[in-house]
Amino acid sequence: MHLDQATRIGQDALIFLAGRAELLDACLVQSGLAPDELRGRASEPAFLGFLLEFLLQSDAWVEDFAAEAGLRPEDVARARAVLDGGLPHWT
Repeated sequence: MHLDQATRIGQDALIFLAGRAELLDACLVQSGLAPDELRGRASEPAFLGFLLEFLLQSDAWVEDFAAEAGLRPEDVARARAVLDGGLPHWT
C-alpha cells in the first residue's frame, strides 16, 4: 500500500468520524485537539494514522468504517502501518 492510498483511507476515516458525533468526541478527547483543528490536520500522516489507530481500538468501529469505505478491516490496519512508516512500499 502506498502513502497516497493510506492517506485517502485516513481522510475517509475522518469523514466517517465526523458523521458520528459521539465517536468523534471520544476521538477528540484522546487526541487533545479542538474540533476546529481537524481540517488543518487532515493531510498530516501522523494525525491520519492516529485516527485509524483510534478506530482500531474496537472491532465494531473498524468493521463499520471498513464496510462503509468499501475496505477490508485489514486494509485499515495496513493503512495505519503505512502512515506510521511501519510497512515498506514493495510496488
